[in-house]
Amino acid sequence: MINPHERPLILVTNDDGIQAGGIRFLAETLLDLGDVVVVAPDRPMSGMGHAVTINETLHMEESPFPVDGIKAAWQTSGTPVDCVKLAIYEILGRKPDLLVSGINHGSNASINVIYSGTMSAAVEGAVEGIPSIGFSLLDHSADADFSSCQTFVLKLAQHVLSNGLPDGTCLNVNFPKLPVKDIKGMKICRQSAGYWEDAFDKRVSPGGRTYFWMTGKFNNPDQGQDTDEWALRNGYVSVVPTQFDLTAHHAIATLNQWDLS
Repeated sequence: MINPHERPLILVTNDDGIQAGGIRFLAETLLDLGDVVVVAPDRPMSGMGHAVTINETLHMEESPFPVDGIKAAWQTSGTPVDCVKLAIYEILGRKPDLLVSGINHGSNASINVIYSGTMSAAVEGAVEGIPSIGFSLLDHSADADFSSCQTFVLKLAQHVLSNGLPDGTCLNVNFPKLPVKDIKGMKICRQSAGYWEDAFDKRVSPGGRTYFWMTGKFNNPDQGQDTDEWALRNGYVSVVPTQFDLTAHHAIATLNQWDLS
């Protein structure tokens, strides 16, 4: 429980790198709620999922950060999950009262949550027992306008600081690319059953070596009106409670009928 006489300690991280516009906006937005410490990758780490660095050394150093009022900012050579681990065990000396990740430049709705470094940082927070939220805006541009996110970020962060989250759960929050006046509100959703139809752009270098760029098309056959994709298409902020327990509990009874003797 947070001591009402102390300011909460808020850890801010991301996967787009410490220079990204989204993390600056998020850190500045949360200053009124607590003491903000930023620990983020020193370069973009999108699509890293829950990767951790085990085969090379990790580097970490204090970093200039263009937001007045934060307690400290650190950049690391590691993944978003590395950043969370380093923050807890090497920088803060304790677990923060809230972990927020983002604001990601681009969607982390539906199946994207699996690949997302933004959300893996939030999931790592949940693993550590820290109330955690991942925020993403459906705009990939470097100069994306995050202003429509501010009210919702503050409202969710205040709720989580006051009430916590269920054990093993973090929040995956996605914002539609809309002016704030056109956002209808927030919806608690389930993750839609969308998927990527993968493809590769095959090319040959001047030296004769074949290389590939991953492309693909997102497909969403899930027409449910309780999903994150439906909410975003219809002008809502989607809020999906996300867990790190990947057990397919519904399949246990079926598998128990197998003869595995």
